Amino acid sequence: MNAPARGAANGVRVLVVDDDPQILRALRINLTAHGYTVLVAADGSAALRAAADGHPDVVVLDLGLPDLDGTEVVEGLRGWSTVPVIVLSARTDSTDKVRALDAGADDYVTKPFGMSELLARLRAAVRRAAVSTVDGEAVVTTADFTVDLAAKTVARADGAEVHLTPTEWGILELLVRHRGKLVEQKRLLREVWGPQYGTETHYLRVYLAQLRRKLEPVPSRPKYLITEAGMGYRFDG
Repeated sequence: MNAPARGAANGVRVLVVDDDPQILRALRINLTAHGYTVLVAADGSAALRAAADGHPDVVVLDLGLPDLDGTEVVEGLRGWSTVPVIVLSARTDSTDKVRALDAGADDYVTKPFGMSELLARLRAAVRRAAVSTVDGEAVVTTADFTVDLAAKTVARADGAEVHLTPTEWGILELLVRHRGKLVEQKRLLREVWGPQYGTETHYLRVYLAQLRRKLEPVPSRPKYLITEAGMGYRFDG
């Protein structure tokens, strides 16, 4: 990944992700000339690292990356961030557009594109984001384990990876993203299992017990995964 270029005007940070060096160069020059601070990444893994380290205000993302599909990058970002994502892609199939938007992208621009249109969409995305909640952190570290929301991994303090099932990860991710706050049982069930769920609280008891066995130093006396009786659960960390 190249070093960031500092814009002279408003300094809004834009992460541009594309594996075409000519497009990266052209966008970097144009956006810098319009006062943006530009970060660039040529693949999905570099994009997630740049987003975690550089905290961009908006992401411009190509879907056809060499290592990850662009929708996977969006999903990785949405694990911890609400940063606006504008997809910039040569794919014109509506299925690709729907997949990207369903993954959490905010807008979709088809190549070839006009610079004035992209600039207008950037301004709109930044305005919308200005009234939204401030992002959390990509990596949350406790005394006993670390949760990487972008990479979707958990590691113990000694570096050993903790294997979680997709359902266990879904619960932990939601709790960690709202750390210190109560997450109601109904919300957990609907977001992890689906909108048709909401009363199956025994599912939560089973999976929280499994998570505590994997993460808590003393599972019977949890200090991270806290039960709020009759209401829901809270992550303290």
